Amino acid sequence: MQREEKKEVRVFAPATVANVACGYDVLGFAIDAPGDEVVVRHSEEPGLRITQITGDDGKLPLEAEKNTAGVAALDLLKHLGMLDRGIEMEIHKKMPFGSGLGSSAASAVAGAYAVNCLIGEPLTKKQLLPFAMTGEASADGAWHADNVGPCLLGGIVFIRDNQELDIANLPVPKDLWAAVVHPDIEILTKVARGILPTEVPLENVTQQIGNLGGLICGLIQEDYGLISRSVHDVIAEPRRQKLIPEFYKAKRAALGAGALGFSISGAGPSVFALCEGEESAKKVGASVSAVFTKVDLTNQLYVSRVNKTGVTVIG
Repeated sequence: MQREEKKEVRVFAPATVANVACGYDVLGFAIDAPGDEVVVRHSEEPGLRITQITGDDGKLPLEAEKNTAGVAALDLLKHLGMLDRGIEMEIHKKMPFGSGLGSSAASAVAGAYAVNCLIGEPLTKKQLLPFAMTGEASADGAWHADNVGPCLLGGIVFIRDNQELDIANLPVPKDLWAAVVHPDIEILTKVARGILPTEVPLENVTQQIGNLGGLICGLIQEDYGLISRSVHDVIAEPRRQKLIPEFYKAKRAALGAGALGFSISGAGPSVFALCEGEESAKKVGASVSAVFTKVDLTNQLYVSRVNKTGVTVIG
């Protein structure tokens, strides 16, 4: 049902952990922080204009047609036949680029969602998915919803088919927490994808499918033991780990501190651990952070439940 238009909308789009070890390009979840904020308001001048970008060190274009948030919003407005609507947009980047935390996805989701809210919410969150995907794809050329899906909808999202955008939310066990550590290095997604094999041995594929199925069953049954046995990546992690200093030391530290599982968030360099309970997540996160700190690699630690809300209006 169409709602009344608003004068101004500010939204927050959260960071996400993609792949979740065994679910390459088909699994992801949202966390509470960090994230991006987008503000939109009506304007007398026709068209969508980005008037301000903060936190990007001048890296992002103000031209809406070249910005992930702008592309997503424009695609939505085109679909609705509203490209002549006067809208001003501000983008406030509050998460690092090339972090493996879905920075491009967060901006795209925030752009589409904010404009949708401003004009009276003609579409549901799930209906915004293809427009947010178009925005993210404008940045890296890829079309996979393991960041956009959870950022938009919240929770843990499984993608049966990326081209069809056939996605579903999975149950989140009540004591499931995540510890995410971002070491201050940048890894471009195209580099992380470029080192992956074009062919994978059948044995590895079978093992990965088993792990993915086990993780999904573990989430549904709230079986932390099964979750722990399933959070293993035998395809991407062995090749991408060399891009992250001290990766295996960090993994040993996390598992030694009680993590259910540990792997690379998206393309990296951020890493994540799934944990049972907040105290465990804090202990695990501190242990991983200490590994990077010991080699003078500054890093940020985020401890969070799985964010079930996704993008949301904050003002």
